[in-house]
Amino acid sequence: MAPKNIVITGGASGIGLGITRHFITEPDTHITILDVNPMTGAQTLDQLRAEFPSARVSFEQCDVSSWESQAAVFEKIYTQQGRIDVVFANAGITEKGSLLPDKDSSKGPTKPNLATVNVNFIGIIYSVQLAIHYMAKNPSGSSKGLILCTASNAGLYPFPMAPIYSATKHGVIGLVRSLARPLEAESIRINAFAPAVIATNIAPSADLFKSMILTPMSTATKAAAQFVGDETLTGSVAELHGEHVTLAEPPAYVDEDTGKNIETFWSLGADVIEIKSPW
Repeated sequence: MAPKNIVITGGASGIGLGITRHFITEPDTHITILDVNPMTGAQTLDQLRAEFPSARVSFEQCDVSSWESQAAVFEKIYTQQGRIDVVFANAGITEKGSLLPDKDSSKGPTKPNLATVNVNFIGIIYSVQLAIHYMAKNPSGSSKGLILCTASNAGLYPFPMAPIYSATKHGVIGLVRSLARPLEAESIRINAFAPAVIATNIAPSADLFKSMILTPMSTATKAAAQFVGDETLTGSVAELHGEHVTLAEPPAYVDEDTGKNIETFWSLGADVIEIKSPW
């Protein structure tokens, strides 16, 4: 597909900025970067316009954890541009707080800090819902649009240092794999990438990277370009490691009966409005 209008949440820094830089020189393309920090967003916009004077790029302040904030920004973008072709649901933050026992045992239980859930998972659900709404309005064709969600390899493997963060990334991967088939009827694709360690400002300290084997930003942009260019890919999760992009397969079914049951649910797809759990 040839993207015309791209929306990138968390686009003012890190992976989002790397993706912005990759696509900003594409002809006839407009990019809107979203970021919660208006100062960072404005500075990034000025830098991009200075570096790419012919580029069509704009910035909108947006709190992805707020439905109202995202909905207002997406409506504005659609009204101004007339369509939305690609959404990179990328904004994310690191772990906040801890689920482990407080050292002061005399205190009562502490309510968990769910900021990470609200940004990394709820925020992506909001972005996905809005992307679907506006992409469905695009003219019929081989593809009405692409949604690409930023997960993490912490969503593929246990990640003891940040269990809530890991849970959000597992959730993103589950969302992408589960939503792909129902979206095929709308000619909308959805994929995710799961980076290993890419040096971004999401980490609490730059010292964290000193002993790590880093994955270059170019691997993320290579994966993004692959997902944009290959219209056969949907429901795919690209694990980014070193200079490699590897499509990670879902876990194998534990037995034949489980596979049959899951495939039966798949065949029902969007026709299932409510399923009551037997537990």
